[in-house]
Amino acid sequence: MSVAIVKYNAGNIRSVVLALRRLGVEPLLTDDPRQLAAADKVLFPGQGEASHVMAYLREHKLDEVILSLRQPVLGICIGQQLLCARSAEGDVDCLGIFDVPVERLIPQERQQKVPHMGWNSLTSVTSPLFAGISDGEYVYYVHSYYVPLCQWTVAVTDYIQPFSAALRRENFYATQFHPEKSGGVGERILRNFLQM
Repeated sequence: MSVAIVKYNAGNIRSVVLALRRLGVEPLLTDDPRQLAAADKVLFPGQGEASHVMAYLREHKLDEVILSLRQPVLGICIGQQLLCARSAEGDVDCLGIFDVPVERLIPQERQQKVPHMGWNSLTSVTSPLFAGISDGEYVYYVHSYYVPLCQWTVAVTDYIQPFSAALRRENFYATQFHPEKSGGVGERILRNFLQM
């Protein structure tokens, strides 16, 4: 099985590479459209600022490549947000796989901190991505923007308000949390993705 990670202008890629290696997979980090199209699975992870990352994707034609993929694709953190229609971060049009906007987390109470960093639980878990995972399991977050609940929501987390912890549309899956930093639960999610 070949697994490719989209190489682009984003941070936190190394932790995904290490997580896949722990599962016995040596991923290919690439921005080559042919290699991405030929891979059995594609991951689109990272951290960064939405408008800068979208500019990089467009400049290198990676936006077109991602939209053309028909194998299982997993967006992580900003990867999830960029698969949506538009981001409030930089007020930028994104890839539009999920026709829903990305909004800024705005604290409603003093103790609510943004960015949302740390462990939080999943509810309303569905989709093959979460096989063997129950409501109430904890995953790790680092984010200031969120995807509202929508028709593609397959897991929910409540912090400040309920939001899409994960999305799925056809072959595209996405998580706002970092499975590569979410211990055994995250490892199971990555394994489920690899087994699709």
